[in-house]
Amino acid sequence: MRVMRVYVGLGSNLGDREQTLRAAVIRLSASPRVEVLGVSSLRETDPVGPIANQPRFLNGVVALETSLSPRELLDRLLEIEAEFGRTREGPPGGPRTLDLDLLLYGDERIDEPGLRVPHPRLHERSFVLEPLEELGWTPSGQGYTEFP
Repeated sequence: MRVMRVYVGLGSNLGDREQTLRAAVIRLSASPRVEVLGVSSLRETDPVGPIANQPRFLNGVVALETSLSPRELLDRLLEIEAEFGRTREGPPGGPRTLDLDLLLYGDERIDEPGLRVPHPRLHERSFVLEPLEELGWTPSGQGYTEFP
């Protein structure tokens, strides 16, 4: 089995945000074939996207090693979101109890229905780039999130 270094974005803007993010990391670490290597500091951020009138987010990034495929990992992230009450009702970008985004899966580029890696807006979001840098990640070059 191939083990990959993976980075997952953490976000929450409903309920006890910090407790939710910390509990989600624990759930990730309890997942088979997933090892948590590090968690960035958490930072408060303004909402980004079409719905500006909502509570502020608490964001961070977790570094993992996993032998799960990208799709298997995405499925696990979605399961954990659901365990914490995340629903997909309402407009995209709205308030949420938990948001787990697969940001990077090694150096792989994936463009499939429902799964794009690197995350397509990674380069636009300091609330992701700063925690990634804190965890030791540096971009491999200009255009690291662009797809052909």
